[in-house]
Amino acid sequence: MIIAPLKRRGTQFPDRIKRAAAMFAGRGLAIALLACAVPATAKPALAPEPETSRADFRGEAASENARAVADWVVASGNSNGLPFVIVDKTGAKVFVFSPDGAIRGAAAALLGLGPGDDSVPGIGQRKLATITPAERTTPAGRFEASLGNDFEQDILWVDYETSLSLHRVIVGRPADHRKNRLATPTPLDNRISYGCINVPVDFYDTVVMPIFTGTVGIVYILPETKPIEAVFPIHEPASISLAQDNR
Repeated sequence: MIIAPLKRRGTQFPDRIKRAAAMFAGRGLAIALLACAVPATAKPALAPEPETSRADFRGEAASENARAVADWVVASGNSNGLPFVIVDKTGAKVFVFSPDGAIRGAAAALLGLGPGDDSVPGIGQRKLATITPAERTTPAGRFEASLGNDFEQDILWVDYETSLSLHRVIVGRPADHRKNRLATPTPLDNRISYGCINVPVDFYDTVVMPIFTGTVGIVYILPETKPIEAVFPIHEPASISLAQDNR
């Protein structure tokens, strides 16, 4: 604030009042100049929000649930730095990922004839001839998988106890037309196996086998009758999901 010199028509002020007025006027000017010289305090820059880790499908077509589970696996570290596989039963498709979440390949798959997300107790010890169509399910869940062998070929064991595996497509009964079913564009005719996951021969040899050679990996089989959240905690914080899975 600057105080103007005191004037009053027809009145003469004493010298002491004039000196006081001049002193206050000078101080006001100094304060005003100082205020102009002090720079305004800059607002702190907002830190950028952390980028959420996601699986890289590299343009491969995939369902919403397949993407959600793959993204959750990468963001939470649920695969523990191992290669992983997403099996989308509804879409009858298999996706193979490297440990960093980059897709290595995808292919159509044949799956269990019967709809359902659970295995019948003791199914792994039964003869195929005793298994009914409704019992020929591909169970949903998280499985630690490794390469091995059955009676005929090398396979990827998904769950040894229930005899669940991922392997090259087999001929089976001629009436099954398994290779033809894999070649059609629709997933509606891909339900034919006893529960195992059949994939094209070339896909198994060039994608599945190389990435699982010398290591184990994780296979995530998506549900078809249960809600996705009932099988995988995709909406929980990563730390909680990992703690639950490592119990």
